[in-house]
Amino acid sequence: MATRLVQINMKARDDSALGRFWAEALGWGVDSEAPGVTNLEPVDFAYPDPAAVCIDLVARPEPKTVKNRVHLDLATASTAHQAELVARLRDLGATPADVGQGDVPWTVMADPEGNEFCVLEPRPVYRDTGPIAAVVVDCADPRAMARFWGEAMDWTLHEVTDDRATLRSAQGVGPYLEFLRTPDTKSGWNRVHLDVRPYPGDDPAVEEARLRTLGATDPGVDLSAIPWTVLADPEGNEFCLLAPR
Repeated sequence: MATRLVQINMKARDDSALGRFWAEALGWGVDSEAPGVTNLEPVDFAYPDPAAVCIDLVARPEPKTVKNRVHLDLATASTAHQAELVARLRDLGATPADVGQGDVPWTVMADPEGNEFCVLEPRPVYRDTGPIAAVVVDCADPRAMARFWGEAMDWTLHEVTDDRATLRSAQGVGPYLEFLRTPDTKSGWNRVHLDVRPYPGDDPAVEEARLRTLGATDPGVDLSAIPWTVLADPEGNEFCLLAPR
């Protein structure tokens, strides 16, 4: 049994407006499965597919107050493409962001609700990922996170060091999932988190038990009104275990 990363969940004060920003930024389509939920995925995409990690924006009234522990890195094909993308994102409402990055070849920005993301300089490793190069998770111990997520999902581990761990789908397509060592500590509920799904035919209760055996814990969320399971990884980052599909 195994899960796979199918989407990220991003809280938003205005899910429709923020959804429009990210749809334009990525060149993706927009849908809505329910009031207060905006769903983004590539045009003509057959969900779920490892070729993309989709985005669900969910309306929440709380404002963003701290740096997100999960963010997107956007891929570019050339220095000219990077400059053009940064300019286009500014026109869409993104702003420069300072997270202490110093002098780096990538550009750190924030979306209209303050969610940080990076527009990377061209890197050969991301040439075939699509617009999202990587989903990046801040952590204290990349090796420990690689052990947990490498067993939680059927994704392939590509790199692991004391400072960084990288996984990608077993099919070798779509964005990477990266764990980056940072000195910051988790504070409050993550406004951006991972959503994973078991495969069709797998028992979600058995998969939940397996994840708990690997080190997942209960974040203390009231699950009475939702049909999925909320867990936390070994560093306390919440994630959702959705129904098989």
